[in-house]
Amino acid sequence: MNENSRFFLRLGAGLCVLTGSVLLVSAPKDPFTVHDKAYYATPEVTNFVRPGLVIKVAGVEIAADGTVKARIKLTDPKGQPLDRDGIFAPGSVSTSLILARIPKGATQYLSYTVRSQTSPITRVTAVQAGADSGGTWTKVADGEYSYTFGMKLPAGYDKTVTHSIGAYGSRNLSEFDMGTQYDDDVYNFVPDGSTVKTVRDVVRSATCNKCHSQLAFHGGTRRTMELCVLCHQPQSVDPDTGNSVDMPVMTHKIHMGANLPSVQAGGKYQIIGNAQSVNDYSKVNFPADPRSCTVCHEAGAAQTAAYQKPSRVACGACHDKVNFNTGEGHADLPQPTDNLCGTCHQPKGELDFDLSIAGSHTVPRLSGMLPGVVFEILSVSDTAPGQKPTVVCTLKDKSGKPILPASMSRLSLHLAGPNSDYTTYVTEDATKADSAPDGRFWWTFNTAIPSNATGSMTIAIEGRRDVTLLPGTTKQQVVRDSGANKQIYFTVDASKVEPRRKIVATEKCNSCHGALAMHGDGRNRVEQCVICHNPTKLAGTGAAAVSVDMRLMIHKIHTGRELSRPYDIGSSFKAQEFGYPGDRRNCGQCHVNGSEQLPLSEARIDVIDPSGPLSPMGPATAACTSCHDSIQAASHALANSPKGNESCGACHGATSDFSVNKLHAH
Repeated sequence: MNENSRFFLRLGAGLCVLTGSVLLVSAPKDPFTVHDKAYYATPEVTNFVRPGLVIKVAGVEIAADGTVKARIKLTDPKGQPLDRDGIFAPGSVSTSLILARIPKGATQYLSYTVRSQTSPITRVTAVQAGADSGGTWTKVADGEYSYTFGMKLPAGYDKTVTHSIGAYGSRNLSEFDMGTQYDDDVYNFVPDGSTVKTVRDVVRSATCNKCHSQLAFHGGTRRTMELCVLCHQPQSVDPDTGNSVDMPVMTHKIHMGANLPSVQAGGKYQIIGNAQSVNDYSKVNFPADPRSCTVCHEAGAAQTAAYQKPSRVACGACHDKVNFNTGEGHADLPQPTDNLCGTCHQPKGELDFDLSIAGSHTVPRLSGMLPGVVFEILSVSDTAPGQKPTVVCTLKDKSGKPILPASMSRLSLHLAGPNSDYTTYVTEDATKADSAPDGRFWWTFNTAIPSNATGSMTIAIEGRRDVTLLPGTTKQQVVRDSGANKQIYFTVDASKVEPRRKIVATEKCNSCHGALAMHGDGRNRVEQCVICHNPTKLAGTGAAAVSVDMRLMIHKIHTGRELSRPYDIGSSFKAQEFGYPGDRRNCGQCHVNGSEQLPLSEARIDVIDPSGPLSPMGPATAACTSCHDSIQAASHALANSPKGNESCGACHGATSDFSVNKLHAH
């Protein structure tokens, strides 16, 4: 290595000469994504404002009289110091602190920082954990502060148990069009200096964020489960309703929502919060089956198996018509303590649907006792226009044993096209298909490929059989055993086979929905859904008919209560009764391959929606106005789409000032 190379390496200039090649070290990763407003700021503004907020609890000191001082660092994401007062760095930082401990032998926190809340409705006073008040801040250095708590630890406090300081705050940069940034941090310690061994780690923040995009409660400042559990523990009660806001109780009840036995019996589940705001969770519908405990209690958390330890508090949160004191709803057996709950309710028993935790929460269609249905599409022939295609498939259970088509309760094959944008499809019953002993079967469609067809088309399969589980027992039940949908794409004119474009991924749907299954469990892959839910598909007739095109319908359902105009599919489904748990501005939560970007990459047909303000409308208009559903938005789209020629990409293209990502950034 020559002297120049040594010089550059010592200097850290980002250059390295190696065997005659010059390598550039990559620039630091941008801490912001396309979903953040700060991502779009110019370098000059970014260098001045230094957007973002990172709160770090760096340590703690406890005096002999119980005075607690926490050391707090406030920086931007690149580690540069920030100022609480917003003097040497734009945007003042508002910060609050909590102090709590996990008592010996306990699994949940008990807070030192509390307040008394008196209900103007019931006149009941309740204790609630919350932020410290009356404390003082002292600047130590740029971006470093000492916070002296207003409360003092009581004499004789237990120095051998886990204590935690939680800090949360916000930095308002809206004057620079960068919104407000938030962060929180939790610092665990044992006052006697020993190693922290006991923590509260049941459900991870990342698990919550699969649906919630980014946890952001109480004004947006509480961002992590580690912080939430400091206050949401048995100590805290809503005095207006008497409901506990203990995390396992509150979260189970909120996620059960409309399925709570008490709600189904005509009651409501509400929590009255700050400024007497009424939060009614009685209409919440959990996107997954609420019996699917592992949607939230997934591997990774230190105490992920906590749900396998039954207690009257946690179990009674969902099963809220059970009276453990009298035994009502509990096999007529009172359960005065939690000591023997695990005797009957073990983590896992021998059979699905037994009294074990796993068994009693078995979702029938996901039962491990089902033999399973496995489809494969092997080939398709006679695919020219005017011909009737023949498809060869296999039908087996998950052990590889062949299943006869005639034994299926439903076995359907779809022929759809064109793949550029489905407009037509036919469905045929294949339960009478000819089959072979090895599990193969073949079906020749009764419907011919249209004589004017060009490009690529799709054949897809779906089906189920009804299986009796635990026959002859009191738990006997008939369960639909459905196979995962499969598709095969083929060309009708010898051109290159073009699959249907991929807009969203089933795996992304399942992040919230657990295991997607619609229309009697038969449709369980997005690739299957879009065959029927195409631009020409309507629900209802005449002027009252509504589009059930996939992009329009899903956007409207996920917009839900925020719709300005009703979207009803028949008399039984009203989108405005639903709510989306995440931030809808984060299109990437569902979309893949940048498919939300404009302009659209290929020609697509117009969407028909007789009951909407525009019909027909271009595909981009249909997608955008399904969320932005005001008449003003429709007028804007119409004015910029003369004679159906959408020009949306001119202003909203991926690199424009009004791109989809930039307008949705927050």
